[in-house]
Amino acid sequence: MSRPALEQLSAEVRRGGGAAIREAEAAIRCHEASGLDAYIAFDAEAARRQARAVDAAAARRDDPGPLAGVTVSVKDLYALDGYPLRAGSKRPLPAWPEGFLVQSLRRLGAVFTGKTHTVEFAFGAVGLNPNTGTPVNPWDAGEHRAPGGSSAGAGVSLWEGSARIALGSDTGGSIRIPASATGVVGFRPTTGRWPATGVVPLSTTLDTVGLLAHTVEDLRHAFRALDPLAGYARGTADGKPDGVSGLRIGVPASGLWTEADPGVAAVAEGALAELEAAGATLLSVDVPELDDAGDRYFDGRIVQPEFLGFLERELPEWIPLLHPIIGKRLGAAREVRAVDYLAALDGRLRLSACVHERLASESVDLLATPTLPIAPPPLAELSRLGAYRDANRLMLSGTCPASMLNLCAASLPAGLDGDGMPVGLQLMGPSGDDLLVLARAAAVEAVLGTNLTRLGTPPRIAEASRAGERG
Repeated sequence: MSRPALEQLSAEVRRGGGAAIREAEAAIRCHEASGLDAYIAFDAEAARRQARAVDAAAARRDDPGPLAGVTVSVKDLYALDGYPLRAGSKRPLPAWPEGFLVQSLRRLGAVFTGKTHTVEFAFGAVGLNPNTGTPVNPWDAGEHRAPGGSSAGAGVSLWEGSARIALGSDTGGSIRIPASATGVVGFRPTTGRWPATGVVPLSTTLDTVGLLAHTVEDLRHAFRALDPLAGYARGTADGKPDGVSGLRIGVPASGLWTEADPGVAAVAEGALAELEAAGATLLSVDVPELDDAGDRYFDGRIVQPEFLGFLERELPEWIPLLHPIIGKRLGAAREVRAVDYLAALDGRLRLSACVHERLASESVDLLATPTLPIAPPPLAELSRLGAYRDANRLMLSGTCPASMLNLCAASLPAGLDGDGMPVGLQLMGPSGDDLLVLARAAAVEAVLGTNLTRLGTPPRIAEASRAGERG
């Protein structure tokens, strides 16, 4: 399933010759063959119309843009013209206007394939949605495993070949979690770097919008095309990445390592050992803010009141419709006092300042941890609400500290565990250093390899390919 890099693809489309419609037709065929249920709505004819318009612009010698012909799946938390917006709920929401990220992609020549599944109102990390369906993680040929949430269909859409870029949102980890669970690359930008307009909010304090892709280089190409600040990049951030030689990677003494499943930790440690052999410097660092930030996230004094406040103001009729896995976890939000909410906001800012001072004083370029402490669980193990809550907390525990500390963070495939499930390596950097973190992540990828070279092809994708050949 090897395909050209996005930069090569868009260059070919811009030269003319119908490359955009060929790419769209390939995406449609892949979607029809996969059976992975990545999408709540997929519109082949709309994708064809967009692709033909891009090709027509190229034929007229009008530059359709640096993302010309790139297929994009859109999380069903985003408004997308021509599609209903459900946000994973039991019925469509009132009409919302498209926002920054969707409009920017349109302007740059992207082709939208459809809306991917999300956890109901993005309030969950496992990826489970009893209302609209739960996508199938392609790495387990026998069991239906969690795809990671809340951007549940994002990574699955990439593997099925129906999209080259997937739009997600990340509050406590909802881009990085599915990236790790499905073996792709995901990046949480600095909070507020990109406007979250046109996206149903979960937490006005922590929400970010961002991208998933197969490779860091593909994600980096898209990020630079979209990012208003890319022209002001410093150092190596906007050019070719330096190698990892001399890169200072902090390995924190933290529960993010010690509480991870031993098999998961071993895979992440193995990836770091390869980076060290290639010239990176691994530093044991004490970063107590990571564990403190995780505890503060789970005390529920920021996300839950902000989410409930949004529902009560904008969508009160949806509150009685919430599935119990969402509604029961939201019940305690009304008990959070205003003074405690404000104290939580202030505490987050103070913790963020402390961790940034620590990174600067110890000259650490990146912090590295496993993205998830556990393998994506089979859905059959989550039938009890208590089991779901435990899994949800675990899947958030590796990523929510970066969100609370306002770090930007990427998840890259580190390898497969003993059961053949992907393990992600999370790389965290200072607020505002998005382009630099992506450049360093690209250097890491150059050592470890892309997801296809490091992990291989997921069993369900390989089987669908063989079935297509037989057909």
